[in-house]
Amino acid sequence: MATLKTTATPVSVADFLETIEPLNRRADGITLCEFMTRVTGQPPVMWGPSIIGFGKYHYTYDSGRSGEWFRIGFSPRKAKMVVYIYSVEAVEPGLLSALGKVKLGKGCIDVAKLTDIDLGVLEKVITGSMTTLAKRFPD
Repeated sequence: MATLKTTATPVSVADFLETIEPLNRRADGITLCEFMTRVTGQPPVMWGPSIIGFGKYHYTYDSGRSGEWFRIGFSPRKAKMVVYIYSVEAVEPGLLSALGKVKLGKGCIDVAKLTDIDLGVLEKVITGSMTTLAKRFPD
């Protein structure tokens, strides 16, 4: 069975954020890190070389595959910020359309800049995702 390549690392989140370019993406990354720390009540941890995760859970699928993953996270990429949640499909109807200018994937939300979204709505998306995840994979 394949091993996950993206795992928690001891790399400093603050040091990683200081390397982000361009500067507006760095500022958004710092703001989002502080925001997610407050919303989740969990400290930020680097997962792989470029994802900042909050909390973690252990999963085992019906196939027998198991592993550990962050509950909520984000990656401040050069072109956009990617917010990772459990599942876009599990978000309360209407919240995603109220979030603002985003692109959606199955478990991610692409954001060009934080000023494009409503952080109050993002907080509801994050807490809802964490609640759904906790029901599926309790600690």
